[in-house]
Amino acid sequence: MKIVDVKVRVFVTTTRRHQDAAGHAHPGDPHKVKQGLLTIVADDGSEGHCFGVPEIMRPHVIEKFVKTVLIGQNPFDRERLWQELAHWQRGSAAQLTDRTLAVVDTALWDLAGRALGVPVYKLIGAYRDKVPAYGSTMCGDELENGLATPDDYGRFAEKLVKRGYKGIKLHTWMPPVSWAPDVKMDLRACAAVREAVGPDISLMIDAFHWYSRTEAYELGKGLQQLGFDWIEEPLDEQSMSSYAWLAENLDIPVLGPESAAGKHYARAEWIKSGACDILRTGVHDVGGISPSLKSIALADSFGMNCEIHGNGAPNLVLAAIARNVRWYERGLLHPFLEYDEGFDYLNSLADPMDENGFVHLSDKPGMGEDINFAFIDDNLVEG
Repeated sequence: MKIVDVKVRVFVTTTRRHQDAAGHAHPGDPHKVKQGLLTIVADDGSEGHCFGVPEIMRPHVIEKFVKTVLIGQNPFDRERLWQELAHWQRGSAAQLTDRTLAVVDTALWDLAGRALGVPVYKLIGAYRDKVPAYGSTMCGDELENGLATPDDYGRFAEKLVKRGYKGIKLHTWMPPVSWAPDVKMDLRACAAVREAVGPDISLMIDAFHWYSRTEAYELGKGLQQLGFDWIEEPLDEQSMSSYAWLAENLDIPVLGPESAAGKHYARAEWIKSGACDILRTGVHDVGGISPSLKSIALADSFGMNCEIHGNGAPNLVLAAIARNVRWYERGLLHPFLEYDEGFDYLNSLADPMDENGFVHLSDKPGMGEDINFAFIDDNLVEG
């Protein structure tokens, strides 16, 4: 089997998610945005797919780097192809990003699963067929009855527990919210949620990412008293030493890194430096499923859990294949949105959750996504 084509379809989809000036998602009126679908085609007609933002699938990047490496190669040689793409990054003037590697690697896994007629999580080696999900909120806002006050967070947390979630992660207030950031307000929101849901629901926080050491320490000490499971990215992750200091001085587990560059190599350095108690990886953070598997195994070798960043079928696959992954991150969630409504380019949700808070893996071949190709082709804008 040989790869004969790599193509990108850019299409228009309708969403109620809007991005603020810092890139955080908030609810709003329906509007149209562009989405991309990368497809790898083999000479026997097999195809593999992965969604991503169009910017990481620009024609120059696909033609110059991705096709140069992939065309004519066996799609089952995933490790070699990933290594060759990663090698190209140094000479690409930073155009070939880890996020591009991620969609290519994921599409190769999807192709393999579809060609063999098995789900990717079974192809890798499944640990379980359903994964407990935590509800991951959107960032705080200034919308009346949204996520504008600690009481708003408490009311929404009650709703999430009724839906079935056994864990909740708060994304608290960040700029451009007019008065943010504020450690004391973060702690008030966390206290309101703990009071609302009681002691048996797991709680976590993803706070403002650029607090100082003393602010992050104050936040962590408060979270310890509230029985939170972890503190996530309260400091700039470019300073690994700051995280080592924080982990040494707090009892609450520190989770990371999420946004730090460096693939699984950087995650090894975080473990070695004592900069985290729980490792973090995600398909789009480290360059694909393949390096994510290395990150998960790395954490397991040190007796550490490795939590997966973000939702979607590829990250759900990661959550299903390892004992040391506790949760699947489901969201982002908000009182004004209904997550279970799904997406117009999928015929069904990739991560359906039951009333007990478990997301069930699909038995469809590949990633398990039921892609609405007719919708995509009817709404093409380029490619």
